[in-house]
Amino acid sequence: MKKIAIVGSGVMGRGIAYAASLNDYEVHINDVNPEALREAKTYIEKELNKSAEKNFIHPEDVIRSMNNLTFSTDLKDCVEEAELVIEAVLEKMDLKVKIFKELDDLSSPSTILATNTSTMSPTEIGAQTSRPDKVIAMHFFNPVHKMKLIELIKGLDTSQETVDKVKEIGSQMKKETVEVNEFPGFVTSRMNCLIGNEAMNLLMEGVASAEDIDKAMKLGLNHPMGPLELADLVGLDSRLRNMEYLYQTLGEKYRPCPLLIKYVKAGKLGKKTGTGFYQYE
Repeated sequence: MKKIAIVGSGVMGRGIAYAASLNDYEVHINDVNPEALREAKTYIEKELNKSAEKNFIHPEDVIRSMNNLTFSTDLKDCVEEAELVIEAVLEKMDLKVKIFKELDDLSSPSTILATNTSTMSPTEIGAQTSRPDKVIAMHFFNPVHKMKLIELIKGLDTSQETVDKVKEIGSQMKKETVEVNEFPGFVTSRMNCLIGNEAMNLLMEGVASAEDIDKAMKLGLNHPMGPLELADLVGLDSRLRNMEYLYQTLGEKYRPCPLLIKYVKAGKLGKKTGTGFYQYE
C-alpha cells in the first residue's frame, strides 16, 4: 500500500499525515478550506524540522516527507487510486456519513475507508456505503507523531482482511494497534472520558485546584498528562461532544460535568482558544 488520502487537515488530519509521510507513504490531504491546508503544511514542516533539530529524524527525512505530501481541495483527485482513505473531521455523525457517501462514490471499490473517531459507530457509517466490509475506525491519538497507539474498531460487517491490512499500515507507521469490537466509546474513550469528567467534577466542587488534580494523577497514578491538561489539549468542545454521545448511548454515569458545559458556552475551549482549565500563550 503506497497512497493514503486524508480528509480533514485539522489537528488529527495533519498529525496522521505527518506520521504517514515520514514512513514512506504518498499522502494526499484534502480540506474544503484552502487556508486550513496552508496551515497544515506549515505545521507539518515545522514539526519535522523540530524533530530533525532534536536528532529524532535526519534532515533529509524532512525533505523526503514533505515531497510525499500533496494538499488539495479536490476530493476526487485526492482519493483517486488511494488504497486507504482516512476521514478526520469533526465528531458529528451527519458530517461523517455525508463524507463517506462521497468517498464511496469517488474511490475505487477496493479502497478501505477509515474514520478517525473516538466514539462514533463504524457500523452506522459503513451501512451508508456499498462496502461495509471495508469500513473501519482508526482511532489515532493526539499528538499523533508522539503517541504510539492506534485503536482499530471493527464494525458489524468489517472483514478480517480489512483489519489485517490496516494493522500492516499501523505497523509501517511505527504504531502499536489494539483490535476492538464496536461498542460506544470503544476502550480508551470510555475510560478517558470518565476520568476527565470526574476531574472536572472535583474542580467544580472545590476539592482541589486544576493544577493539584493533574499533579495528583501524574505523580500518584503515573499518568503522563493530567486529565484537565489532556481535555484542554483535545478541545473542550470535542470532549463535550464525546460526553454527550456516551451519555446518550451508555447512560447516567457519562452525564457531562456542568462546568464543562459552562466553559464551552463561554468559548473557553482549551489550548486552541488560549483559555480552558489553564491559560495559554
